Amino acid sequence: MADKKGNIFKRLGKKISDVFAELKRVTWPTGEKLAKTAAVVLLVIVFFAVYLTLIGNGGRWILDKVGFYTIVETTATTTAASETSAETTPATSESTGETSGEATSASTESQAEG
Repeated sequence: MADKKGNIFKRLGKKISDVFAELKRVTWPTGEKLAKTAAVVLLVIVFFAVYLTLIGNGGRWILDKVGFYTIVETTATTTAASETSAETTPATSESTGETSGEATSASTESQAEG
């Protein structure tokens, strides 16, 4: 069974000679045709690079004009701030117009004197 395949080096040499024979049959482009084809490929690449850049920048410009990127403040933060300031405001005494802390200290002083 190993005799049917032959020696590994003979098979490898046969494959290499087949590759060289095939390369001789290939019709290679001339230098002029190769240069023209390469120029077309490069121009297409540059065209699409510019086109996609314009599409991306145009889309960003449109989204800026619409207001997509602007930050909108919510009213919940303002409501919470007003509730906090209402809780920390000291209560005033109706009769004297003093704050509750001052009224308490004044009543304590009057009791100590009398």
